[in-house]
Amino acid sequence: MNSLRVSARTALRARPTAFKAPFQRRGYAEAVSDKIKLSLALPHQSVYKSTDVVQVNIPAESGEMGILANHVPSIEQLKPGLVEVIEESGGSKQFFLSGGFAVVQPNSELSINAVEGFPLEDFSAENVRSQLAEAQKIAGGSGSEQDIAEAKIEIEVLETLQAALK
Repeated sequence: MNSLRVSARTALRARPTAFKAPFQRRGYAEAVSDKIKLSLALPHQSVYKSTDVVQVNIPAESGEMGILANHVPSIEQLKPGLVEVIEESGGSKQFFLSGGFAVVQPNSELSINAVEGFPLEDFSAENVRSQLAEAQKIAGGSGSEQDIAEAKIEIEVLETLQAALK
């Protein structure tokens, strides 16, 4: 064992300086973007089309998630809730989505597809309260099974929207 150590040291001392690796600066961190390319699509419009953003917070079924650049690739089902987009300028925009899917690609691309989505400022807290009261009446009433099931879904969405508006 000692002879192996001695020969390794001898080889290191005897190697020509031409074979020494020159000191190189690591360039990986400079080449990697700290932005996400966001695509947010609804059936009637594309809200974002491969737009660079800093962070996106989504209401995944598995829990609230913050997506940054170089996030692990994943597919997430979205529950009704608030999607917050933090833009390069430092400002943020909030959208209420009724559900959908978010796909994180390995190259810092995020695609969000939703059936319905609107900017949060388009909602009135008073209208949400009145619709919630109406849905609760239907859910607690003696309507058909389908009406009660639809009212329960509406209650879930409206309660989430009401919490987002506070």
